[in-house]
Amino acid sequence: MSNIQYHLKIKPKPSLFGFNIKELWKYRDLIVLFVRRDFVSVYKQTILGPTWFIIQPLLSTLMYTVIFANIAKIPHENLPPVLFYMSGTVAWTYFSTCLIKTSDTFITNSGIFGKVYFPRMTVPISITISNLVQFAIQFALLLVILIGCVLFKGTHIHIYFSILLLPVLLVILAGLGLGFGIIISSLTTKYRDLKQLVAFGVQLWMYVTPIIYPLSFISGKYKIFFLLNPLTGVIESFRAIILNVDTVNYIYLGYSAGFMLILLTAGILLFNRVERNFMDHV
Repeated sequence: MSNIQYHLKIKPKPSLFGFNIKELWKYRDLIVLFVRRDFVSVYKQTILGPTWFIIQPLLSTLMYTVIFANIAKIPHENLPPVLFYMSGTVAWTYFSTCLIKTSDTFITNSGIFGKVYFPRMTVPISITISNLVQFAIQFALLLVILIGCVLFKGTHIHIYFSILLLPVLLVILAGLGLGFGIIISSLTTKYRDLKQLVAFGVQLWMYVTPIIYPLSFISGKYKIFFLLNPLTGVIESFRAIILNVDTVNYIYLGYSAGFMLILLTAGILLFNRVERNFMDHV
């Protein structure tokens, strides 16, 4: 028995900073498997399948156009309302989907977590990556609408070098969704009530983010509260780059990026702490 050699020794992380990128890379095949599972399982038993990726933003955009553009008369930067609302919806949907799905990591996967070892962070990371497929489809739809507005409505759109910032915006959105998601997931192992509040909180959050209105619509002393929202700089920058309605405000965008880095660091620390003994609570 003393001659047995073990190739893998499983033990709790020695510190809260035990985020092993090398280990995650080693399990990259598992991440790919989880990405495929997340994408297939959502629409596996639906009639329309991935077509819902297109239907959902179209219905939301139509509702926003009728209610906020035609009834409430909220300004939309002199752009076609469909184009204005779709641009905000595409970016917001990616963030909110990442947040909601990762916020359930420990509870949803408690069965597999208790049976086999693998880096737990692979699950929320795979969710963030799989949602890129949905974002890509909806972003393509946005480009189709944009081209249609240019050809048939004479909308003037100019492409500048700032379009190279799109991957940066996507990373910030992913980081914010992942950071908030793993923090909520870590807390729900003890406080299950948070799970019931996530969907409502995200929906409420949307209305304090410049999606159905431009940031210029907000003025006075309350504007500071909208600027403290880390999504504000990202959404405004996304719309400015795609639709050229304004120049990118690098101060707002820098705040969003800094907030994302701090949030993600705090989320990883909390996730590592909960990971060591979460089975005692779930």
